[in-house]
Amino acid sequence: MTGDASDLAVRRLRMVEEQIVRRGVRDENVLAAMRSVPRHLFVGEAAVADAYADTPLPIGFGQTISQPYMVALMTALLAVDVRSRVLEVGAGCGYQTAVLAEMAGEVYAIERLAPLAERARATLARLGYANVRLAVGDGVAGWRDEAPFQGILVAAAAAEVPPELRAQLADGGRLVIPLG
Repeated sequence: MTGDASDLAVRRLRMVEEQIVRRGVRDENVLAAMRSVPRHLFVGEAAVADAYADTPLPIGFGQTISQPYMVALMTALLAVDVRSRVLEVGAGCGYQTAVLAEMAGEVYAIERLAPLAERARATLARLGYANVRLAVGDGVAGWRDEAPFQGILVAAAAAEVPPELRAQLADGGRLVIPLG
């Protein structure tokens, strides 16, 4: 069952209440962004029925779209607003990018896999996100030409914080990265 538009909207709102609010995320901007971004448009047709489930989902090329709670938590920890320039490393299908674009003034996203980057770019454009630039490349190097960033969000775990990313962080900025 893929569901019609109204069913998917209800499932999206339920996802926010049951998976995010109940776990303690209280940032109203994050909650509004999560309520707004249609996660089902970022997953493949085969995964639409599970788009609002409390789990990561495959998006092809051995990659996954992050669990909704993790997207919300990492976004809340980043603490960005409309004045923020944000760098996202590991854009994948573009869902986290869209959530960030709902909140930040400018979002620069890097994805190492060209087919995923192209799909993300097309979905983001179709949804009207004009404040996003997406590049194909090695996110560990960051995006020097656009630095500094008030927030840097890294989707994949690393053994340590890459020095290149730390150097591109604005004074008082935040870097959110899973370590270990």
